[in-house]
Amino acid sequence: MSSLMDSVRAGRTAEVVSLLDEMTDAERRSLFPELKALRKELRTAPWEAESRRAHPPLYAAGVACQTGAAGVAAWIAASDMGWAPTSPALLLRLLGDRPAEWIADVTHRLAQRPPSSGVPFELMAGLVRLSGCPVPTTEAYVRGWVEYTDRTWQRGGTVLGRLRPDPHLAQLVAALFETHDIGGRLEWGAAEGPDSWTGALAGLTAEGVLDRKVMVDACVSRLLRGGTAADHRLFLRLLKLLELSRGEERERIGDWQALASDAVSPVASHAQSVLGSLALDGELTSGQLAEMSGAVLFRTEKKLVRAQLVLLGKILTRDASSAQELLPAVAQAFGHEDSDIQERALKLVERHLKKAESADVRAELAAAAGQLIPALRARAVQSLGAEQAAPEPLVYEEVLPPAPEPVRSAPAPESVVELAEEVGVLMASEGDVPTFERALDGLVRHAHRDRGALLDALTAVVTRRWWNSTDTEYVLHPDDHFSRVNGVFNAADGLDLLLATLRGRVRTATLLGSVQRGRTVQGCVHSALSRAFDARLWEVAYRLQTEPLPFLLSTPTWSTGLLEPDELVARLDEYRRLGARVSAADFAQALLRVRRTDRAAAAEAAERATALGTTEGARLARWLTHQGPDLPANRSRTSGDRILVECGELPELQEDFPPEFRPLGRPVSVDRTRWYCHHWDEGIRQHWLAVLPERRELVAMRMLRDLSTVAVDDARGAAAFLPPLAESGGEAGEAVHLCLAYGLGARHPEDRLAAVDALLTLAARGQLDAARLGTDLGQLVRRGAVKPLRLAESARTAATTGANATIWEMLRHTLPVLLAELATNSRTASARGLGDLLEVAAECAERSGARGELPHLAQTAQRRSSSRLVSQARRLRSALTLEAAA
Repeated sequence: MSSLMDSVRAGRTAEVVSLLDEMTDAERRSLFPELKALRKELRTAPWEAESRRAHPPLYAAGVACQTGAAGVAAWIAASDMGWAPTSPALLLRLLGDRPAEWIADVTHRLAQRPPSSGVPFELMAGLVRLSGCPVPTTEAYVRGWVEYTDRTWQRGGTVLGRLRPDPHLAQLVAALFETHDIGGRLEWGAAEGPDSWTGALAGLTAEGVLDRKVMVDACVSRLLRGGTAADHRLFLRLLKLLELSRGEERERIGDWQALASDAVSPVASHAQSVLGSLALDGELTSGQLAEMSGAVLFRTEKKLVRAQLVLLGKILTRDASSAQELLPAVAQAFGHEDSDIQERALKLVERHLKKAESADVRAELAAAAGQLIPALRARAVQSLGAEQAAPEPLVYEEVLPPAPEPVRSAPAPESVVELAEEVGVLMASEGDVPTFERALDGLVRHAHRDRGALLDALTAVVTRRWWNSTDTEYVLHPDDHFSRVNGVFNAADGLDLLLATLRGRVRTATLLGSVQRGRTVQGCVHSALSRAFDARLWEVAYRLQTEPLPFLLSTPTWSTGLLEPDELVARLDEYRRLGARVSAADFAQALLRVRRTDRAAAAEAAERATALGTTEGARLARWLTHQGPDLPANRSRTSGDRILVECGELPELQEDFPPEFRPLGRPVSVDRTRWYCHHWDEGIRQHWLAVLPERRELVAMRMLRDLSTVAVDDARGAAAFLPPLAESGGEAGEAVHLCLAYGLGARHPEDRLAAVDALLTLAARGQLDAARLGTDLGQLVRRGAVKPLRLAESARTAATTGANATIWEMLRHTLPVLLAELATNSRTASARGLGDLLEVAAECAERSGARGELPHLAQTAQRRSSSRLVSQARRLRSALTLEAAA
């Protein structure tokens, strides 16, 4: 027995198989406990040559020495067995002498495993051949079959040629239609022809190898069921390649109607074209066409709606008797969100109204006209006999979301076990400002109280950190790493520094050097914020090693980073009582966070701070009663397509502050050379806001170029900074509004949505200067930094929440800049999408009851054109000049 285990450990797979062949079933079973013990041992062993050698023979021996189908399947599919698997051919040899029923059981158990288990398809297919069992149609088996078919391209031929002789082709193809998200995998390789999956399946259907009716029904059913975009693309392409006959299309009218109603746009467009062709050939009744039209006209895709109106126009022109059923269907477009579609529908009804002889139909059309925009509704009064709306005083009420309120931060955990759990979660998830500050303060407090208990509780957390590894061959020593990096990349890095210090992995000299010299690397516009954030962490780490702090002075009271002045005075008093030496960086951060906007509370706290009789108390009192400007003088500057903001010095942030905090008060220049920037982690930016929670304008200036990339460079993600910026404190000045303007013009929807959230937050707090924002947007659109179509999407999203007056006030200052260019023909780039922007402005003006003149609007509205831009300009002019009801 020992010789077999020795062979397994030595990695001699052939020798192990030879020994297994000579054993009885009972002898094999008796070996299995030793194999399990070796497997357990290898799980925790270093990944070195010895363990790599042992895995293949262990894998084979474990399969051969078990008699239960469930156990064998679990052994084969185990994740640790996949590190060095045995070839499928060898496993088939080891299992080939088992009963067919037993092999079939193993086969189906393996096929039921998720695809991530990595069970080789060659093994499952070989077991099917050995047992003669029905082919499994599970996701793992089907995906394995697809990958195997693609992988055998080296043998030559095409996908069609490799599929044709497969004995299980019909069952596996049927399973393709039931496998979720298979489209992306089938799209790999050729896009069309016999070497593509769609081309191969269509070719096999044409040859009669696959049943045509089954394939067509499966395609239509798969599209009806929905799924991923890749699934829709693939199965729609296959359906088109099958080239349905008119009879096959006629048999599925109900399916086409369902697809035109609910499917994604490409599928709905195909279904619409099939139904349109049937309708033009007289294969659809008026009732069926009206039912289909009611569903399609309800959709938001303008292309589909316009195509349906064109189809209805053709049918109404051919068959006057269809007007009774089709005109009410057309009138459903009166309520569409796009006013151009409303106008198209109204024109179509007006053109064919005489064909509708029924008074009930005419009354239904007149009633539906109430959904039209005001200008079209007035026209419908004349053409359709709609009732004139009774004059009522217009009362509009702006609906804004409730302004978010800051949340009081919870104190640090009292238990080291609870703290360790929170630190572990924070390291994995990055967390928010309150969570990070709570954990930071907790580490400081418990290190001061009982360092040993804290280290014991943190054992499970630190064992998974990179710096706790003993593998010196592959991992840089923590002390070398922390001494070389140019700052803290994210909040987890800061906690890593403290945890490594607590574990003794960072030398005191390294910590002292960083405290004394600071971060020597100069550079990007963010460096002032990052240096201040880093300085506190390095000094806290140094004090953990030399003179632990009892607690942090700078832990914020509120979720935004603000610290109440009376709370800071109380903390300084406790420091005085304990005789603790204050950390300079921690105290500097506390000063930057302390709330000074409530002058009465600040003055009262200043008196108490003076009474402490300490240096820090006197410094706090001077800070709380300081009367100088909170922000430096600034001005906007252009840089390429961008508009940026630069500012001068703010002496208040340089006097009596540690060196690492003084750059916060130094000038910000647009033209300054930009060195390499390593601040790629967006999670750190919320912590920068908490460095200056009452001076968000200073933070916004340093973040402005980053925010501009979402609009100018089509970058993704930077606008996530905008909602916290809007919830922060201090003046919302030029930099904040420019950040918001770039976010509203972002390339990606999630960035635009973040900007809309920030806009509504500022508006709800009464801090939005809509005129300034609108003017900035006009200049950015004119310069090409913001595209009108993207801005229109953002403005429409904000308006749909009920902020019509706010958005109108913004666009009222954006549009004149763009219309002036249009009037002088000096530039036409910004005209693309201007019609959509005018449409949003018109909707907001109609809903809010805005009136008055808009510069250059009349010249645009008077143009002889039926373009969207001109039609929406006329609509806006009508809304602004419509006399207010008495």
